[in-house]
Amino acid sequence: MSQNKTNEKPKVAFFDFTSCEGCQLNKLNFENELLDFLEYVDIVEFREAMDDKAEEYDIAFVEGSISTPTCIERIYDIRRRSKILVALGQCAVTGGINAMRNDQPLEKVQEEVYGEHKYLFPSIPALPVSAIVKVDYEVRGCPMSPPEYLHVFKSLVLGRKPEIKDYAVCVECKLKENECVLEKGMFCLGPITRAGCDAICPTNGQYCTGCRGLVSNVNKDGAIEMLKQHGFSLEEALKRMKMFNTNELEKEICWGKE
Repeated sequence: MSQNKTNEKPKVAFFDFTSCEGCQLNKLNFENELLDFLEYVDIVEFREAMDDKAEEYDIAFVEGSISTPTCIERIYDIRRRSKILVALGQCAVTGGINAMRNDQPLEKVQEEVYGEHKYLFPSIPALPVSAIVKVDYEVRGCPMSPPEYLHVFKSLVLGRKPEIKDYAVCVECKLKENECVLEKGMFCLGPITRAGCDAICPTNGQYCTGCRGLVSNVNKDGAIEMLKQHGFSLEEALKRMKMFNTNELEKEICWGKE
């Protein structure tokens, strides 16, 4: 986003909904970049770092899932006041870990968490921000991928369209010449998980947990066959996928059905 005729800096705001706020804290780790940020933008709202508020935003970054009626009211208000809205982290993009509760009756979840006081805490199924309002861009991951976030942030401030990757983590693994962890006998969701993390987990000896959500037009049959060939059952795969992707799997209703 280029600066306007009065040379005012773009107004940037950060908001959090239902989440651990790990993505917001992750941004505070950009120690070498923070001063550069402030040279080109005005951060007008950021609860983790400041108390100021503004009426309008050029760019709003939103973390966390929508899980209460109050969340819906807030996100409508933020969207009305924002020229560009970016969903930040997997809770905001797909509902994330919070969406695991959607597999159970809502009243049961409320009772387990709040007991006899459950009626004091109105709740709805955990939803991605895009289920309620228009989202312009997404930064995936749990927490968000710092390199991807910096790319999106810088692109928007400069008025450019960010390049969002939509291919499997396996591609990044191959580019880094990693040995496939499936061939090591480890479970891995890299073949169906959206890239953008630079394959950080497999590169460091861990399997891909699927925290970035599914690639578009995922090859379900191929994924199932691949896991079977490596000795993993469909039931195990679905269980692991649900940690971050319950809402996305609900869309893919034919998973596991013959």
